[in-house]
Amino acid sequence: MKKLYKIMLFLHLFVGIGAMAGGSAAIISPKLPMGMTVDTLKYSPFNNFLIPGIILFVVLGIGNIFSAIMMFLKSKYQGYISSVFSFALVIWIIVQCIMLRTIVSLHVIFLIIGLIQSIISIIILFNQHIFPTNIIINIISKLSEKYPNNTIIKTIYTLGKKFI
Repeated sequence: MKKLYKIMLFLHLFVGIGAMAGGSAAIISPKLPMGMTVDTLKYSPFNNFLIPGIILFVVLGIGNIFSAIMMFLKSKYQGYISSVFSFALVIWIIVQCIMLRTIVSLHVIFLIIGLIQSIISIIILFNQHIFPTNIIINIISKLSEKYPNNTIIKTIYTLGKKFI
């Protein structure tokens, strides 16, 4: 479990620093951030990169740095915090691809990073046995007692014991 926390800490810092850099570039130069022209936004509701830059800087940048700090401090709410910013990254990438009507390698890379973060944050929630995962754990436990020979339930129960 410690290895997952270290991976997640690294990913939050990586995404946070990158998002703050990209967001800063868009805020400082909203018409030509890092060489991107506003023509890229022709299918989006934005005229320039200012608003997307602010969202990128604040939500994904500061949000992931905050999550990394909370992880470092071992906050009891870390599973929730990581989930919010991990899912935010996945949503950001999907919406960005839809608005720009293109997919480039960075989109794929950051979508994969967001999905990895999301999976790890769910594992953290299950490991912490807090809402709503405590309910799921109880249901699976009761189902495994009631149906001990059911292969699917047995597999889920075994996997749960292995990762939690």
